[in-house]
Formats: sequence, C-alpha cells, structure tokens
Amino acid sequence: MNMNNQEFWNERYSRKEFIYGELPNEYLKEKLTGLPPGKILFPAEGEGRNAVFAARSGWTVSAFDQSKTGKEKAELLARKNGVEIDYLVSEVESTSYSENSFDAVALLYAHFHFSKRKAYHQMLSAYLMKGGILILEAFAKRQSEYQKQNPNAGGPKDASMLYDLEDLKKDFEGFELVETYEGATELNEGDYHKGKASVIRIFARKL
Repeated sequence: MNMNNQEFWNERYSRKEFIYGELPNEYLKEKLTGLPPGKILFPAEGEGRNAVFAARSGWTVSAFDQSKTGKEKAELLARKNGVEIDYLVSEVESTSYSENSFDAVALLYAHFHFSKRKAYHQMLSAYLMKGGILILEAFAKRQSEYQKQNPNAGGPKDASMLYDLEDLKKDFEGFELVETYEGATELNEGDYHKGKASVIRIFARKL
C-alpha cells in the first residue's frame, strides 16, 4: 500500500457512512456503564462512536486521531447526538495532555507499530490519575488467521501490529489487572469489524 497511515485513514473515513457503525464498542459500553462519569481520553478515536457514547453517558470527553476526516465525522456524530467532545488531530507523540488528569483511558483497536507500542502505552498511561481506569480491546496475533477466512474481520494486515496479551501486561505493569481476556468473539461493528475475530481485552486500574 503506497500511502502513509494518515492518508489511508483519511481515505477510509471519507465514505459517507460510518465504517465501524455509530454504536459503541460492546466492551467499552459494558465497562463504562459501571463507572461514575469523569474525564476520559480516547486515543486513535476515528469516527467518534465511542467518544460520543461516553459523552452521552455524562463523561467529559477528550479524543485524538491522526485523521482530519475522522475528526470531522466524529464532530458530526456528536452534533447529531447533542453532545460535545474535545477532539484533536494529532499523533500520539504530539499530544500534550496534563499528566494524572484523566479518570479513564479507552484504547479501542488503537494498534501501534511494535517499535513504538510500549512507549506510546506508557505515555498514555501517564495521562491517567492514580486509581484511573484503562479499558482496552484490540486484535490478538491470531487475527491473521481470521483475516484469511474473512476479509471483513478487521485489524492491521501487518502482523507486527497485532497484539500479544503478555506484551500488553508488560506495557501496563504499573496497573492492577482487574480483568484480562484473549479469545474469539463475534464482531458486528460496521463493514470493517464484522464476523469472528480474535481479541484481547483488558480492564485495569492504575496503581
């Protein structure tokens, strides 16, 4: 593919419809529903479905993504739902939120290259206050097998950007891991997360 990530996502998000749907990720919905609202950060938020859900649930929402088109669609979805989100166009390393300032960080299919993954995760962790919550769902290494069976299963085609649970535990070693899961699930999130998939889920509290 002869385009950088920003060009790729701008092109993908340029479609009129919301490519991952307008409804929130089910794991986020389940976990956020049981928490008192506070300040939450959504890195790599794309078209905004999860950020808008959090805002509708009473959270003060910050989000960022490298895609300008993603931001435009997220703000459109927010207006449609009568909520506000603070959305920046930015790469992870260019963000400058205050440390210890968020009650929660939600990493939902935010896949980073293996050479930057740990540094990015530690940087994002620093934005969480002590006792803050991490909610993560991402594709596991086995997703490569599901992609061969179903092109719409989702996830990076570069296997080095798929995640391993043990690696993620090390990335977030300053956390109490309340819940971890790796296994198969059935996704129904728009056109690009559809069908059987291999996922990792983490629900953790910053120590």
